[in-house]
Amino acid sequence: MPTRRVHHLAAATAATTTVLTTALAAVPPAHAVGALYIVQPGESIQQAVDAALPGDTIQLFPGTYRGSVRITTPGLTLRGAGPESVITPDTAIPGAVAPATATTTTANATTTANAAANACATAGHGLCVVGTEGHRLADVQIANLTVTGFRKNGIDATETTGMTVRSVHVHDNGQQGISQERSTRAVISGNESTRNGQSGVFLANSVDSEGGAIDTEGTVVSGNVLADNRIGVTVRRLRDLSVDQNDIHGNCGGVFIVGDEGVPRAGALTVSRNQVVANNKYCPPNPRLDYIQGTGILLTGAEETAVTDNQVRDNVGASPMSGGIVLFPSMVGVPNARNTVTGNFVTGNGPADLADRDTGTSNSFARNQCQTSEPAGHC
Repeated sequence: MPTRRVHHLAAATAATTTVLTTALAAVPPAHAVGALYIVQPGESIQQAVDAALPGDTIQLFPGTYRGSVRITTPGLTLRGAGPESVITPDTAIPGAVAPATATTTTANATTTANAAANACATAGHGLCVVGTEGHRLADVQIANLTVTGFRKNGIDATETTGMTVRSVHVHDNGQQGISQERSTRAVISGNESTRNGQSGVFLANSVDSEGGAIDTEGTVVSGNVLADNRIGVTVRRLRDLSVDQNDIHGNCGGVFIVGDEGVPRAGALTVSRNQVVANNKYCPPNPRLDYIQGTGILLTGAEETAVTDNQVRDNVGASPMSGGIVLFPSMVGVPNARNTVTGNFVTGNGPADLADRDTGTSNSFARNQCQTSEPAGHC
């Protein structure tokens, strides 16, 4: 069997080597073959990422690592030793650093590489995983670390496929905790995403353009703790995706499934077996949306989505979107269509446990345990 190459950016002390060895014993290698780059606090994660080849692993010691990281190599694994491996902004770099530009008449590959790496920091994100249109970046894995304090998104992924984010603590970032656009086959599982300015997990076709929903080919959001964000999970203009067995509490809103007039329509999703409890923070309105408070699960402009076997409790507010499980008109007036709300335990929500405030007539409610509904008769 081929031998794994191990690269140390600097000599490790005996104490830190012991800590890392203990941590690695609990986490199997992501690849049987490939280089292992060991990075310690004070060293550059980006330097190791730039040196790595597909199938390689970047292993972080416990400690604080300052600066954003941009990944463009397929099959790369970035793995910490647990929540004590912390990626946070470099306070020496202004939040709005302009991208580097050429200042000489000769080609400089190093300058070009640095400019690309700095693009993640310039945008205000922590970890950027970046493919290109028509060439999605495949099979990147991020695991067992913390990303905190960035001006925009903690983890920002675009044009990826098969990306995995596991056991990551993403907290106190200015916008999304974990964000992914124009991507397929992701697994976002076992993470803790808290106190982020927008969503704990945000998945969309695109945030800066219109268009129909894209097929995620089975993306999974499961087993995460999503608390004290604006919204726990936002799924916008996507199809073929599941939100399953998450603990979603203490946000302004729990789960938002958002569509519009674009074709294909958003939908063909499953929201199942989640605990959606007391999402009663107040989030003020913006030019596109009324204020949010006390919303459990919201469907707007979606079709063929199954909301099943969830426990939705104690979500209470006076917003037009407040309630346990709510069907609500889209921003452009497109009704929800052919959605099913079945087998949920929905109680203690206000003003209603189940609320159909939409104009669509093909949605169905069955076998839900609840006390109040709008209109009456859905419980």
